Amino acid sequence: MKKYVIERDIPGAGAMTDAEAVAAARNSNAALAQLAPTVQWQHSHVAGDKIFCVYLADDEEAIRKHSEISGIPITAIFQVDRLMDPASALT
Repeated sequence: MKKYVIERDIPGAGAMTDAEAVAAARNSNAALAQLAPTVQWQHSHVAGDKIFCVYLADDEEAIRKHSEISGIPITAIFQVDRLMDPASALT
């Protein structure tokens, strides 16, 4: 599977209540269950009016299908070419 970062423009995302965040995650999980094993959600970062999600997927089409089923919009999809972190300097 390939790794992707999905950018989502969702006004007010950073102001979601806990209940709204739980509902969104449950909605996403329901869509993922329909698409398994072609797409997996790893985690998301919520910042202001954006959500950045990290997914593993067979291809972009699987991510787009998740968006269609869940109703969660996609602004952009980026395939991850390389992971870098502080340990990258040690090699």
